[in-house]
Amino acid sequence: MTALLLAYVYLRLSEEEFKCGESSSIQNQRIAIRQYCERHGITIIREFVDDGFSGGNFDRPGFNEMLRYLQKKEVTMVLTKDLSRLGRDMRESSYYAETFFPENGIHYIAIHDNFDSEKDNTLAPFQFAMNDVYLRDTSKKVKNILNAKKKAGEYAACPPYGYAKNPRDKSKLIPDEATAPIVQMIFQLASEGKSTRAICDQLNAEKVIPPLKYRVEYTGEFGEKGAARASDAWNYVTVKRILRNEVYLGHTLLGRSKKVSLKAKRKVALDRSEWHITMNTHPPLVSQDVFDAVQRNLKASAKEWQKYEHVRRSIFGGIAFCAHCGTAMCSAGSVYKGEREKYWYLQCNNLPKRSPKHCDHPARIKYTDFLEIITKELNEFISLTDEEMDEIIRQVQAEAQGGQKEQQAKSMIRNIEKRQKQIDDMITKLYMDNVSGRIDDERLERMVRSLDEESKTNSSKIAELRDSIEAASQVTDNYRDFFKLVKQATHIETLTQDIVRTFIDRIEVSERILPEGTTIAGPKTPYKQEIRIFYRFIGDISGEPVREVSRDEAS
Repeated sequence: MTALLLAYVYLRLSEEEFKCGESSSIQNQRIAIRQYCERHGITIIREFVDDGFSGGNFDRPGFNEMLRYLQKKEVTMVLTKDLSRLGRDMRESSYYAETFFPENGIHYIAIHDNFDSEKDNTLAPFQFAMNDVYLRDTSKKVKNILNAKKKAGEYAACPPYGYAKNPRDKSKLIPDEATAPIVQMIFQLASEGKSTRAICDQLNAEKVIPPLKYRVEYTGEFGEKGAARASDAWNYVTVKRILRNEVYLGHTLLGRSKKVSLKAKRKVALDRSEWHITMNTHPPLVSQDVFDAVQRNLKASAKEWQKYEHVRRSIFGGIAFCAHCGTAMCSAGSVYKGEREKYWYLQCNNLPKRSPKHCDHPARIKYTDFLEIITKELNEFISLTDEEMDEIIRQVQAEAQGGQKEQQAKSMIRNIEKRQKQIDDMITKLYMDNVSGRIDDERLERMVRSLDEESKTNSSKIAELRDSIEAASQVTDNYRDFFKLVKQATHIETLTQDIVRTFIDRIEVSERILPEGTTIAGPKTPYKQEIRIFYRFIGDISGEPVREVSRDEAS
């Protein structure tokens, strides 16, 4: 009796291949695979599709979903039309086809390339290499096309806020009837001397939809991840970005950044001399006079704080935040009898009543107290011996594993996987018995359902155990990385911004907690204040983040 062959099918097509008229459309891939399965007696259980995703990396929703299903061990065969459908990155494609799938008991077949993971594949290295070459060649062709468009002054990018693509010529911009007046209003207000924050407040008060939200709702050009970043509120950075963009003068400026490499996602900014600038390519929304006036106002409002010796300069900029509303904490305070530092505070930026998002529980802490707390905690780390650091790592590793040792967890995984193999064999035998008439359909369904439920429970347990092992390994690596920084430091006498940023990612400060029955703090009223320090690599590790501070200055 021939064993029942169950398989998953993976289909992929990139946007570039679709534009180039590739014959490997999703439908053509599906037809080719189904014909193969019919000839070889393979039953397709499920299809996983990534339509419009590059083969240059494996961060694809359909592929990742298939990996999650494969973990259940219910199906142990995967088919693609050819190796390029799996991916075009030589290193990662080879890893999945020749290492990951075989090591996890998955039989992988690429039909048109005659690749079978259970056989010798002599030509595989050349096939992977050629797919990688194709990826690079396609990328080069697309880049050349885009560069040619940029040099010709064609707008080869998403239209900026205020513009839309001309329906008769997609390479040209035309004013967007809905948003062009908003851009013109922003420039007019800025030319009259209104600050970017004031403009931002007016736009929010008038409930004008900000650029990213507008694109999400009216152009449909964003996926779920991008749409999640869209906010209903304007911010002054967006307003400033609009006011500095020369596209509103009617000029095309493209190529302001580039990827660091073909397969990297990170981009780097380019010098203006490397941009593609073409003058007068579309109708301007503002005149040169208005644009110049705005630039002068922006420059005038940008205070050069370095020139002012009396300005308090906090070393915690971009690090300290109010725990209640999440806004940054800024320097505040007064001068009394020539004393500046004694009356220097960090306070929530939304503390003032005039703030449009006034914080109901704003944080406020004396700057010198804050310095002392952070310095003390960093010095406690620096004073640790190697033995004490190793002991801390052992403790956090044990906590991450829930008190279970790694060897015990791996032993449990092996036992469960052995049982999973038995379940797979039992299900296969049940199907064979059903085909031969030894058991009826009703009994088959009942028994398979019971075994499936046990298999799902086992898969969840395996995933849980693997997660605990991985978490323990990750937390160990994180602590080792943090302690590497610690070992390079010496006792801190004066805390600086560089030291803070070396060790700390973020600090959250809560409002003061006064003694019970106290509503107004006197000159020496003690209070408690929660300060959470998120260190690099290891995050917040404080078991008791509430510090008691003795207040001895005038309120």
